[in-house]
Amino acid sequence: MDSPGWIQLALFVGILLALTKPMGTYLVQVLDVDGKTVLNTVMGPVERLLYFLLRIDPKQEQSWKEYSFSLLAFSLVGGLFTYAILRLQPILPLNPQSLGSVSDHLSFNTAVSFLTNTNWQSYGGESTMSYFSQMVGLVFHNFVSAAVGIAVAAALVRGIARNSAKTIGNFWVDLIRINLYLLLPICLLYSVFLVSQGMIQNFKPYDTAHVVAPYTAQVAKKDADGQEVKDPQGNPVMEGVKVETQTIAQGPMASQVAIKMLGTNGGGFVNANASHPFENPTPLSNFFQMMSIFLIPSGLTYYLGRMVKDQRHGWAVWGAMAAIFLVGFMVCWWAEAAGNPRLQALGVDASSGNMEGKEVRFGIFNSALFATVTTDASCGAVNSMHDSFTPLGGLIPLLNIQLGEVVFGGVGAGLYGMLVFVVLAVFLAGLMVGRTPEYLGKKIEAYDVKASVLFVMVPVLSILGFAAWAAVSPWGLEGLNNAGPHGLSEMLYAYSSATGNNGSAFAGLTTNTYWYDTTMGIAMLVGRFLMIIPVLALAGNLAKKKLVPASGGSFPVSGPMFTLLLAGTVLIVGALTFFPALSLGPVVEHFLMTQSKAVF
Repeated sequence: MDSPGWIQLALFVGILLALTKPMGTYLVQVLDVDGKTVLNTVMGPVERLLYFLLRIDPKQEQSWKEYSFSLLAFSLVGGLFTYAILRLQPILPLNPQSLGSVSDHLSFNTAVSFLTNTNWQSYGGESTMSYFSQMVGLVFHNFVSAAVGIAVAAALVRGIARNSAKTIGNFWVDLIRINLYLLLPICLLYSVFLVSQGMIQNFKPYDTAHVVAPYTAQVAKKDADGQEVKDPQGNPVMEGVKVETQTIAQGPMASQVAIKMLGTNGGGFVNANASHPFENPTPLSNFFQMMSIFLIPSGLTYYLGRMVKDQRHGWAVWGAMAAIFLVGFMVCWWAEAAGNPRLQALGVDASSGNMEGKEVRFGIFNSALFATVTTDASCGAVNSMHDSFTPLGGLIPLLNIQLGEVVFGGVGAGLYGMLVFVVLAVFLAGLMVGRTPEYLGKKIEAYDVKASVLFVMVPVLSILGFAAWAAVSPWGLEGLNNAGPHGLSEMLYAYSSATGNNGSAFAGLTTNTYWYDTTMGIAMLVGRFLMIIPVLALAGNLAKKKLVPASGGSFPVSGPMFTLLLAGTVLIVGALTFFPALSLGPVVEHFLMTQSKAVF
């Protein structure tokens, strides 16, 4: 934990804070159907043309049920569209490597993954997906799934801000305006910047280079049908293969990396994701990628303050997010900088910390910061392998996801998730002082609390339920490359990442199987839509309530006390829910690492 790291951390937080207000102000303009932006001259005609072609009346708003139906119908059609592209990949254009059709279970998992903004990848992008599949089938969802998250957050904020209203906006208008005025223009500029840093953007076939020192690699032997050959014990039969060449992936990368970061999607064009020099060429590109993950979620807190006419409340929410982010990052940075005492005891020079699974270009600090940022948000892009982190270092990304990724969070998802915790915090405060809970002039009643509790309980049941099932099933155990507590952490992380719509992984788990692809796909759907519906129901119920002037008994939702209560509510819910499972995984593994003996 050196001084250059502290300076970069201060720079990162300072720039994020400085960008929050301008981004929030712009979001107010974008999310208002009558809002005027600097792009109206260019995008206005396109917006009106889309309304005309799709027969949308931008002035006609929807109830929460109509909004929900539109969202679900759009997502269903988009998922089927992507599934068809992946299955028909060999006959579609822009496939210079002649890659074959994606299997049925992997196509299902991938289509669901991208439509839910998860971007979990049970495949290597450069060896599985054609340019067309990446550009059309996957990047389409990178834009629209991000827009859906922002739209739901805007709908909830409208519900809080409106007085005796029956509607919360128009889903189709929100979807179009967010893409035209926000995501597309920023990604265009962002892509140009990434190209300037050395990121590739082309349609060339892959290149082949001869390695300087040929070597022999042990790989699983396959039969004529392409299936792995197993010995009598069920283990893969290995054979030596001499490696004399290396394939250099090409493709339209910069345009896809821009939206994968800005939209908190995270799916890598190549398997190594943001640790690959093509996807993350320089320290400057690394810094901007981390900043872009937090940019829109941070701006949405300012948007919240403007819409509810209480800017101090928006900053209080931002403060709670920033506080949890900094605490988590400090723990992760400290754990990775401390390294592994087992290696030090063997005489290995570990003075530089735990460098296993990390790019030397980025080092300990940038790896820990990237891992914390990408799991605080529902991004999932990685510039290091979380599976190689120390137990406590890996605990932080895992816990970040399990807290609901509300620490800035995914675009939109972070804000509406945190606002659910705001409702719960206000409810708890009301119980403590013996008054009817009240939030920004709206009485918090049984319906609101039930919707909020449902939101909190859905990921608990999905994460722990699926992880427990995998832990006692042959199909779950067959995917493990590690036994003991680390193996449990891998399974727990996988279903946390799927349900939390994050997409990062403890990469030691093999998930490209029927059971894992299917169960994780279901977990992604549950974590997305069974959480969005309660949020929209909450928005509709709050919208129809009358605004009541604040009184002396109203609980203040700004200032340090509220920030502390909100952060405490998030941490307590997460700790009480997941601590037993975490105790059997990373916590036990930490004691195994630091102690010579452990008794079970």
